[in-house]
Amino acid sequence: MTTRTYDLNTWLESYKDTFASFTKAQQEGFKALERFARFHYAVAGDCLEAGLAQAKAALSARAAVGNQAVADLLAKQAELGNQLSEKLRARAQEFSSLATEVQESVNSFATEAAGRAAGTKKAA
Repeated sequence: MTTRTYDLNTWLESYKDTFASFTKAQQEGFKALERFARFHYAVAGDCLEAGLAQAKAALSARAAVGNQAVADLLAKQAELGNQLSEKLRARAQEFSSLATEVQESVNSFATEAAGRAAGTKKAA
């Protein structure tokens, strides 16, 4: 009969080393999800503000009567549309940089995990 003793601390350390990159990737993933949620919340706020500004412009033009009021309303709506498009263009660039950062983070975790797996295979 063979008696084997297992060192629990060694086993836990190897387990911790093996899954450290996955734990870190999970934490970074949750941070990325939070950043995406905040980003979408900001975009929704921009659209809501634009809608409110359009409604205010329409209500103020409704109070006035005549061709000049219609021309003013159309000019104001065009201006508000341009402002919203500029905000959304900036948000699109922000989203692109956010997606690039997340992609780089995922790539670094994947290469780190692959390196650890290769190191584990060599040790075995």
